[in-house]
Parts: sequence; structure tokens; C-alpha cells
Amino acid sequence: MGFDINGVKLLIKAKQLEVDFDKVITIGRQGLYLTKKEMKNLLSKAGLANDNNEVTSTGNNYAESLLKSLGAVVTDSMDASDYEGATVIQDLNLPISDLLRSKYTLVIDGGSLEHVFNFPVAIKNCMSLIKKDGYYIGITPTNNFLGHGFYQFSPELYFRIFSQANGFRIVKMYFYIDRKGSPIYEIQDPLVVRQRVTMSNKFPSYLFVIAQKLEEKEVFEIIPQQSDYEHIVWEKKAYGDHRETSLQRKINLIKQQMPGSLKTNLYKIYQFTKRIINLYRITQPTGISNPLFFKKINATVKKQAPFK
Repeated sequence: MGFDINGVKLLIKAKQLEVDFDKVITIGRQGLYLTKKEMKNLLSKAGLANDNNEVTSTGNNYAESLLKSLGAVVTDSMDASDYEGATVIQDLNLPISDLLRSKYTLVIDGGSLEHVFNFPVAIKNCMSLIKKDGYYIGITPTNNFLGHGFYQFSPELYFRIFSQANGFRIVKMYFYIDRKGSPIYEIQDPLVVRQRVTMSNKFPSYLFVIAQKLEEKEVFEIIPQQSDYEHIVWEKKAYGDHRETSLQRKINLIKQQMPGSLKTNLYKIYQFTKRIINLYRITQPTGISNPLFFKKINATVKKQAPFK
């Protein structure tokens, strides 16, 4: 678990979005996986004062000094054991103590929750740690991490978890892959676009989630449902409107009058062309996906260390 150059860039982005770093708790004690030069350049470009040289030291293995540079006064960490020196010992499979509730302005999961079996309890714990107007940041695997942990997560999950029903809102959700020079994309809510966020690509892919707690509510008092099912398949208009258009009627009429051999050959050409296009698309960061969901922003990533 830890922050590489891409994680640090996005943490700085969160700071620029006015995320409150005053009282931070990380899920797992987070390491730092970038060079002194990289760290110094990132902080300098962001206009963050770097009076504390500890944060740019290559001998500094943990992220508390970075968090202090981002404004943290409290820098706690939570883990199931003390093997990395976490300040709060807690198995996230089990509910947290009332003493920890609403204690922090920011909870950061830098790649831990996919390893916790009882995910609904674990994420509820994270939400309960946050005080009103505080924030949650998650850096989490979303695709091509089979075998890495118990889970890899979809954007839909986080949009439904950090919802008004639970007292939260999504501030931003970003997508990026582990490839140098790859763009960073902002992801749209499937409920807004009214289609499922589906994607098939060939690279380890990550979500960076920023959510804010707007009010104290009983988390999961209403169990989250996938948006298309919750809204009766978007009022029966999802997956396309199946009513036949005038153009479709003309195409179907031509198909009916077309000789069988010609129809077969055209279909083979169509399938071959589709395969060629998909072979190209799969090599792109967002692979085979609906472009409505992925909005490229003005930033790129560098090759990063694998999740721990």
C-alpha cells in the first residue's frame, strides 16, 4: 500500500479541489514510491511550500510527511496489526468503536479495501470515520487485477455508495491505467448517462475517488442498488430504445429482399471489420467502452509501482 507518482499527483489535485487534509487517517500505513526529485518537482509545481525536507528524502518510506505538506495536522493510520506501525489497530471486517466516529476530515484508502473480505462493513467504517463536510479518497483497482485481492471495483459501486441516501456526494472520480503517458479520465455516473459503465481493456486500471460527507445519516439504511435496476432499467429505456425507427425499417426491408449468400458475405465482412476495430480499441486506455463515460482531462500518468 502506498502512493506512487500518480497517486501523489492526484492527492495534490484533491488539495486543489479544496479537500480538507487537516485530520487524516489512512487505511493501512501508506508508503511513498517515488524519487526525491519527482516529489520535489510535484510539490514545487503545485505551489506547495516545502519547508519540511523530510518529505523529499529518499530514505522516508512513509507518507505522513507528504500529508503534512498537504495541510495535515493529524496523520493517523489504521490497520489490523501493528507490523507497519499503524496508530489505530482495527480489523475493518468488524465495526469500529464509537470513539472513532466522525473524528477525521479525510479518510484515504490507498489500496487496502480490496483485501478486506467484509467490504460493506469496511467501507461503512470508512464513511463513519469522517466528520460532516469531511472527505473520502480512494485509490483502488478497477480492471485487470485478477488475483491481486478479493475484489476489483466498478465506478457504479462508488457512485451508489457515496450517494445522497448515505449523506455523501461524489466530488470527482478519475480513471487511469498503468502506462507512461496515458491520459487521466473523469468518469460519468451511469445514472446520469443512463447506460452501464462497461469497459474491456488490456492494462491494470485504477479509480481515484473523491467523495464528501454532506450530513450524518445511517449508512446503508437503504441498501444500494445498481442504478438501472433501481430505476426499473431507466424507465424501460435503457440498453437502447427498441422501437423501430424509419431507418431501421428500411434496413430490415433491404435485408429481407437480399439474397442469402450476399447477406452471409456482408455479415462476415462486418464481423471481420468489427474484430479489427476492437483489436485497436483494446490497446487504448479505456479499451472497448462507451466514450460517454470517459472524459479526458489535461493530465497524464507515469509508469507506477504495482499495488502492494
